[in-house]
Amino acid sequence: MPRYGFLSTHPPTRCGLATFNSALAAHLSADGTHGGIVRVSENGDDQRTGPEVVHTWSTRTPVGWRDAAAALNTFDVAVVQHEYGIYPGADGEDILPLLRRLTVPSIVVLHTVLRQPTARQKSLLEQIVAVAGAVVTMTDTARDRLLVGYTVPPDKVTVIPHGVAEHVGVPADRRTRPHLLTWGLLGPGKGVEWSLRALARLQDLDPTPTYTLAGRTHPKVVAHQGEAYRAGLHRLGAQLGVAHAIDYQNVYHDRPTLGRLIRSADVVVLPYDSREQVTSGVLIEAVAAGIPVVATAFPHAVELLTGGPGLVVPHRDSAALAAAIRRILTEPGLAARLAGRIRPLAADLRWPVVAARYGSLAERLIATRASVVGAVSA
Repeated sequence: MPRYGFLSTHPPTRCGLATFNSALAAHLSADGTHGGIVRVSENGDDQRTGPEVVHTWSTRTPVGWRDAAAALNTFDVAVVQHEYGIYPGADGEDILPLLRRLTVPSIVVLHTVLRQPTARQKSLLEQIVAVAGAVVTMTDTARDRLLVGYTVPPDKVTVIPHGVAEHVGVPADRRTRPHLLTWGLLGPGKGVEWSLRALARLQDLDPTPTYTLAGRTHPKVVAHQGEAYRAGLHRLGAQLGVAHAIDYQNVYHDRPTLGRLIRSADVVVLPYDSREQVTSGVLIEAVAAGIPVVATAFPHAVELLTGGPGLVVPHRDSAALAAAIRRILTEPGLAARLAGRIRPLAADLRWPVVAARYGSLAERLIATRASVVGAVSA
């Protein structure tokens, strides 16, 4: 088996990249002997990491990419998670010299492909694709956006969906009232205020729905704005007269607890303001759990939900959001039809299947590298 080196944020950091990378690493190196993580950290707090972390790249360390690359070069293949805001330098540009310093094949996973990047962001991503052994997007939308909007070789781009945990058999918390759910790290742009306004429009239903908002505020939001966004949501709920129906859970749930919470929902609501989001782990997890989704028209939702297991509504439109939720809660058979549409796709979204596709891609890169080295040696 190849030995995988992973470059990403990692727990105790709590963010989408850390969660994704931890799950991928766990499934690609299940016995603990075939992988290690190079953790990217803003403050270098490596004293709280587990044995799987072989090196911590503190973003405060000048040219820290050198030691991070050296650590990755001790493995057979490097799997690199990419977001513009994770690595040091303008738009995270320090990832580029790290990739150039690698002597092992690299797979770069693109979590964001911007439709309208700045000139610097466009150039940086094009250079990343050029130097990487392969790049992965998690949706066809992201791949198409990359091929149309950037100058990149198409044969380097592979689509592998975001993996999802298995929730079959996880008990659900039974509710006596319809249960709406949004979860994930909070901050401006999540659009939760539109969900609260939609909830106010549903107070004529009998029984009236409850709404759970689960998740801590994003650490970067806390660092710059404190808890102002969360406090504003509490005030808005009170002003709308729906505070009694909202469960604000300021907690980062463990997997079993989150699984029970998801399966207790009648509708997952994703009211994001973003028009750029090409990958959403929350969306994939809700869909794979068989829960109907109402989402704004961000790219991943449009691709996955149109004609599929959910309803897509315009951005920043609480009336449309409320109307879609009302349909799912009241239209006979609609919830079951929406949930049923994911079954043909669900098997391909499970982490073991997704990880196997990364494994196949890694093995192809290693074999190609070996043949090139052999030809040069001959």
